[in-house]
Amino acid sequence: MSGLSVLSRDGGGTPGASVSLTELEKSYGSNKAVAGVSLDIRSGEFLTLLGPSGSGKTSTLMMIAGFETPSAGDIAIDGMSVIATPPYRRNIGMVFQNYALFPHLTVAENIGFPLRQRGVPKSERAKLVGEALELMQLPNYGQRYPRQLSGGQQQRVAVARAIVFKPRLLLLDEPLGALDKQLRENLQLEMRRLHAGLGITFILVTHDQDEALTMSDRIAVMNEGTVAQIGRPEDLYNRPCNRFVAGFIGESNFLPATVCGVENGVVLAKYEGFLMRATTSLRPAIGTDVLLTTRPERLHFADKTPESGAAINRMTVTVTEAVFAGERCRYLLKTDGGTSMVLKETSSAAIRRRTVGESLEIAWSVADTILL
Repeated sequence: MSGLSVLSRDGGGTPGASVSLTELEKSYGSNKAVAGVSLDIRSGEFLTLLGPSGSGKTSTLMMIAGFETPSAGDIAIDGMSVIATPPYRRNIGMVFQNYALFPHLTVAENIGFPLRQRGVPKSERAKLVGEALELMQLPNYGQRYPRQLSGGQQQRVAVARAIVFKPRLLLLDEPLGALDKQLRENLQLEMRRLHAGLGITFILVTHDQDEALTMSDRIAVMNEGTVAQIGRPEDLYNRPCNRFVAGFIGESNFLPATVCGVENGVVLAKYEGFLMRATTSLRPAIGTDVLLTTRPERLHFADKTPESGAAINRMTVTVTEAVFAGERCRYLLKTDGGTSMVLKETSSAAIRRRTVGESLEIAWSVADTILL
């Protein structure tokens, strides 16, 4: 994205705002949409609230924006509570999924609207609008109307309008949800570069795990009004703390097992007669029923990859479905006990395709086996 310097940080002197949520709650009648959320969002961070519909992520964002009033708890921006501060005095940029552009105003007038509301002189407005158009790669679109733009262009205008007055905090509510897959993926990278160039704090709400993994510094996974886990994308993907997180971010295999010992800091568990080893910071007692999880792309067919010195889990399965999906082949497998598993391997003419009904052995690293 070109022209990142024009609106960035006032020359480097204005960092993003920090945001602290303390035991934040929001109830609608008897329904508690947000049930005690506490989060510290760092200055200049790109944090994503990720979760399914009804998890409380949008309600949390709307409370930060000031469009919803908390039932309990506090919201502080740069250490100052804003609970009693109306939205227009919080100086927050906001981007919505439906763009929310004024159809009767030109692109330039839409972008300049928040400046006009703040009493910015006309000449200064024109300068800042021009910079925002350049930043969003729309330098010659100022006199067009929203109806004359594509969905991606309208979203760029919405972003330009949200950042033209140089807020220190930008809130994004499913901003790419209405776009097609390829455009959405392109804009994800552009939004990431925009964040890096502006240096302000971004808080994104989405239900799209790929979007969250691509764009975020950290992700707060929400479920039933609470934060299930927060961390860097790679930490959440590689070390989910519970079944919900493991199943919601990416695809996972789950094996119910019973702990039978601990060996050199690794938990041993029996699953359908197979001895499994798993890594964990927990130390469950012998006889405890646990859940083992591993990602489909971490599995491989045991006859394909030479075993190294790494500790390996192995088991026998039967192929019940084989799907070619371009860069990967996806296999649905079934254990002797009837548990379904998924294995994904790189598609290549040099790799033998497995057939439905074939019985074979799969293997994967103990380091990739997580005990929940």
